[in-house]
Amino acid sequence: MYAIVADVERYPEFVPWCTGLRVSKRETAGKVEILTAETLIGYKSLRERYTSRVLLDPVAHTIDVTQTEGPFRQLQNNWRFTPEGEGCNVDFSIVFEFKSRMLGMVAGAVLGPVMTRMTDAFESRACALANQ
Repeated sequence: MYAIVADVERYPEFVPWCTGLRVSKRETAGKVEILTAETLIGYKSLRERYTSRVLLDPVAHTIDVTQTEGPFRQLQNNWRFTPEGEGCNVDFSIVFEFKSRMLGMVAGAVLGPVMTRMTDAFESRACALANQ
């Protein structure tokens, strides 16, 4: 699961509403890979672009994402993967606040179903890759 989430450039292939993603910079700090990723999101008539700093730590099995430019006053998400038997336990947290109150109201109204569909997309991706 770590590898699926860390492969951000593949998100447009399976993450709902992710219409584009480009890694513009890659760096390393010890075993941590640091990416600058530009993401395009589209949902119905809404289109937004944002840039994030992504910290990939394969040793700790963690992925931390912070927006550096875009429509959010704040956007952070954190992934934690804990091996468990032949699988793993995945802990995901997200904190966000839109700069625009209007966009926040529109997005807030559909957030529950959107998050469920995105979670399902990662699970479906893992199943598809396991069955190849």
